[in-house]
Amino acid sequence: MRIMVFLLLLLGFGAHPLLAQSAPEGLWQGYDGEWRHVSSQLIALAEATPEGKFAWRPAPGVRSTSEVYMHIVMANFYLMSVTGPKMPVVLKEGMDNSVTSKAEVISWLKRSLDAVKQAHLALTPKDFDRKVHIMDRDATVDGMYLRIISSRQ
Repeated sequence: MRIMVFLLLLLGFGAHPLLAQSAPEGLWQGYDGEWRHVSSQLIALAEATPEGKFAWRPAPGVRSTSEVYMHIVMANFYLMSVTGPKMPVVLKEGMDNSVTSKAEVISWLKRSLDAVKQAHLALTPKDFDRKVHIMDRDATVDGMYLRIISSRQ
């Protein structure tokens, strides 16, 4: 029995460093680390998706793969704009339906993810507490960036 307890303790204590070493880059490193992590996962998924699957939709009336990615793009820019930065002039309503090629979608994804990253990096600690109004609700800038990151996971 003592040997079994010893082995379990050894295994438990020995596994902790292994788990910590195998954590994906950015995970548990604050907002910026988490943002790098979810952004890299999203880009990797889009890049691994075959071109022909960008038009695929699971059922009639459901967003296609490209529409899902472009919905993320539109949401990134919109939610960020609530905090102050302007939406790109070239971003037009309906682009979530009209931008369908893999290359264009990935380009827009990267652009929106980088825009959020840069806007967040430009904020001061005082900026995070600033109040904003969205969809008949009050929020903070910090809350908006939390919404942006949490909706990507």
